[in-house]
Amino acid sequence: MEDKVTTEVKDNTAQLPQLHEPRNPGMELDLDWVARVQANTSAIERRCATLPGRRSVKKDYQAAWLLKAITCIDLTTLAGDDTVGRVARLCAKAKTPVRSEILAELGVEGITTGAVCVYHDMIESAVANLKGTGIPVAAVSTGFPAGLSPFHLRVEEIRESVKAGAEEIDIVISRRHVLSQNWQALYDEMKAFREACGDAHVKAILATGELGSLRNVARASLICMMAGADFIKTSTGKESVNATLPVSLVMIRAIRDYYDRTGYRVGYKPAGGISKAKDAITYLALIKEELGDRWLQPDLFRFGASSLLGDIERQLEHHVTGAYSASHRHAMG
Repeated sequence: MEDKVTTEVKDNTAQLPQLHEPRNPGMELDLDWVARVQANTSAIERRCATLPGRRSVKKDYQAAWLLKAITCIDLTTLAGDDTVGRVARLCAKAKTPVRSEILAELGVEGITTGAVCVYHDMIESAVANLKGTGIPVAAVSTGFPAGLSPFHLRVEEIRESVKAGAEEIDIVISRRHVLSQNWQALYDEMKAFREACGDAHVKAILATGELGSLRNVARASLICMMAGADFIKTSTGKESVNATLPVSLVMIRAIRDYYDRTGYRVGYKPAGGISKAKDAITYLALIKEELGDRWLQPDLFRFGASSLLGDIERQLEHHVTGAYSASHRHAMG
């Protein structure tokens, strides 16, 4: 397998280089490959149960991992009462996620979140507030979160969000295609969504808590990558069960298999229910073990989160000062 060339481009808004991969172009639907995909639930659960205890980091190492986690956060607000003011405050937090005096003590500067994620109506405000920062705006689309609006409207919603300035589009798949094993329909849907995105990167939300089995999660992951997804993402954050370690292990092994077969790296985004700094470190450790260091960059890994950043900032302040501050001192918006 010939590895694709990765380029490094210096970005004045961050200390770390912004890495760029060739986009996953997708491939023809290979149903034989899909049929061979299985998931040993008990083995997957045993593997994940051991991870938090084996991969605990402390002191300076913990602070370094938490700073890495910040750069991979899609700072998100997806509420019915979102306002222009709330989005402006969220963007301000994305630009300065940790107070300057804490970063100074850590010897770090220029840290930002990976993106800001909003509904379509808030794209214009987010783009205006992030102008010149290099932080992309991501928009949820395709009838988020259920994905049950008419198909032509879902495709048009993507186009409108791209036109409004969104550089990343988080789409939701039709769960019924997975539950009925209609892989051709899922492939065709995902391919149409990818085409509608144009140059904007597309994250395919599987809503794994509604897919019935880990095998379905594995197969849906593979189909979406075959159809050209740039990222696969666990959840909308609105399901009763969102990101979990077993689901993550299944999805990132599908990513690894796809890379081994095609040479194209696809990103991963766990979303929903990840609100504690220690959980962020566990997910990063899983990525490092299963996919390697290259996937620990924001172009290939993101957290979908609204409250995670607050707990990370509290932990960093404790690392610097030895005392925990109140949560209200780290509000998101």
